[in-house]
Amino acid sequence: MTEEKGLNFIEDIVEEDLRNGKYTQIVTRFPPEPNGYLHIGHASSICLNFGLTEKYGGYTNLRFDDTNPVTEETEYVDSIKEDVKWLGFQWKHELYASDYFEALYQFAIDLIKKGLAYVDDSSSEEIAALKGTPTEPGRNSPYRDRTVQENLDLFESMKKGAFKDGSKTLRAKIDMAHINMLMRDPVLYRIKHAHHHRTGNEWCIYPMYDFAHGQSDSIENVTHSLCTLEFVPHRELYDWLIEKLEIFPSKQYEFARRNLTYTITSKRKLLQLVNENHVDGWDDPRMTTISGMRRRGFTPESIRDFCTRIGIAKRENLVDMSLLEYCVREHLNKIAIRRMAVLDPVKLIITNYPAGQTEEVFSENNPEAENNGGTRPVVFSGELWIEREDFMETPAKKWFRLAPGALVRLKSAYIVKCDDFIKDDEGNITAIQCSYIPESKSGNDVSGIRAKGTIHWVSVAHAAEAEVRLYDRLFTVENPAAEEGDFTSYINPNSLQIVKKAYIETALKDAVEGEKFQFIRKGYFTPDTHSAPGKLVFNRTVTLKDTWAKESKK
Repeated sequence: MTEEKGLNFIEDIVEEDLRNGKYTQIVTRFPPEPNGYLHIGHASSICLNFGLTEKYGGYTNLRFDDTNPVTEETEYVDSIKEDVKWLGFQWKHELYASDYFEALYQFAIDLIKKGLAYVDDSSSEEIAALKGTPTEPGRNSPYRDRTVQENLDLFESMKKGAFKDGSKTLRAKIDMAHINMLMRDPVLYRIKHAHHHRTGNEWCIYPMYDFAHGQSDSIENVTHSLCTLEFVPHRELYDWLIEKLEIFPSKQYEFARRNLTYTITSKRKLLQLVNENHVDGWDDPRMTTISGMRRRGFTPESIRDFCTRIGIAKRENLVDMSLLEYCVREHLNKIAIRRMAVLDPVKLIITNYPAGQTEEVFSENNPEAENNGGTRPVVFSGELWIEREDFMETPAKKWFRLAPGALVRLKSAYIVKCDDFIKDDEGNITAIQCSYIPESKSGNDVSGIRAKGTIHWVSVAHAAEAEVRLYDRLFTVENPAAEEGDFTSYINPNSLQIVKKAYIETALKDAVEGEKFQFIRKGYFTPDTHSAPGKLVFNRTVTLKDTWAKESKK
């Protein structure tokens, strides 16, 4: 293995393990619980697990940690698989912790036979009371000294459904005075009479995460089991169970979460946002779920780039949302097709353009594309829609757009001069009157006249209508989870603004889900999942520039 610079600490471990012959093949797993949709934090874990085995020639399993039938649904399983594939990864085996229910049950029997597990009749409150504190040892359960045969009989009865939920548990027999409180006879199995999304009503006892996880890793010969830092205290139990069961010695390694500003990644809180209708479902484009980011127009390449940039570390930190948005802009700039759309229209009338005449002008599709993107024809006429913000009755200093007497170039077309404007009775500008310079056509300009500004436009007679949704950050504070009070009180009231009637050029009429566009001068957009012919809806993925950086400096 050749030496590389800039390896993260997990790659250092993998390279050392391969160098000393500990493993000949690296095996990882991505083990989500199917109780919600994946979010940006999961994307980092996905990229780490799959990225390691791509780099070092191993493979990654997708294993669903489906040991809690109350919260898990097939809908979530399907969404997780779609998200992993969309990010560009393919697992070798699709597995479920429920695949191992019988094997895990037999592991539990083995522990009981070795005198290392017992059935406890204590309630959860009683178990907690006997647990002790970090500075005081716990006390033994009164059921801790049951005989092996009694424990075997009771555990079998638990499996057969003889007892009510919460009436009994199976606990490991370790040490109630252990300095690590998780090692104080942890619960391995609990009774839960609930329908499971895969096994139905076959089981009424379910393994706890700590019992299912390490043993599932071992069954799959996982070499590097990668978890976030909150599982550091669990590693000792992970190793203890593998040692006592004398099974393949998978090893757990922990890395730090990378929390993102202006977001929530707690599944519980994300579910609250959905259930309380603060957002339009799990795939709302304001959510940092992978499905939400996909619907908003983020690309898998940009998310993988973001995960690479933030890296893997041993200390948690808060990553600025601007970095993710930067990665998205960088990729979309290279691939997004340029189109013209007017979101806040006012009519521009070219008074000296021949009445009823139209012509084609040619505009670039994407000058940043590798193949230069080519050009497309756009219909030009004497009546155009332009952005209301591109006209100023009393222009500010260094104003290079339309104003009385000012010149401006209409993108890919002609230079026009503002001659007059019309207002309604309430003082609103309803039309702008201009004259055009016929010799100034883009690509064949022989007028000798230069205009400092360029604005976009859409022909009135040829424009299509669309709804445009302008999405922004969902929260107004950097770390809503850390703020006092209800986190929903920090929801940004301007996180979604809907333009009911925007005018778009004809080439956008056939846009389909998944296509990426730069609306010239307005930002990057994509058709929404609910968009359809005759009812076009576009979502803004991101603005052209980081407007939040400017706000933070005020």
